[in-house]
Amino acid sequence: MDNWQQRKRPVRLERRFEFDSYDSTRDFLDKLGELSETSKNFPDISFGKTYVNITLRPKNDCDEAELTDKDYNFASEINGLLD
Repeated sequence: MDNWQQRKRPVRLERRFEFDSYDSTRDFLDKLGELSETSKNFPDISFGKTYVNITLRPKNDCDEAELTDKDYNFASEINGLLD
């Protein structure tokens, strides 16, 4: 996955998106909000003026939880928001 980091404890995918301006950051967040509502998949998000950090976690929160194809597909859809 381009620029996504997979972590093991706890299991998750993480990526930082950087932008040239606050307006670009805001546009990306608006698109991400629409995608999340449509897919019913809600990542953890933190952001500042010119960056957005996204964390995707498995739906199941137990110790044996694993990322699924749905998680990776959602990450790809998020990447597509940059186009």
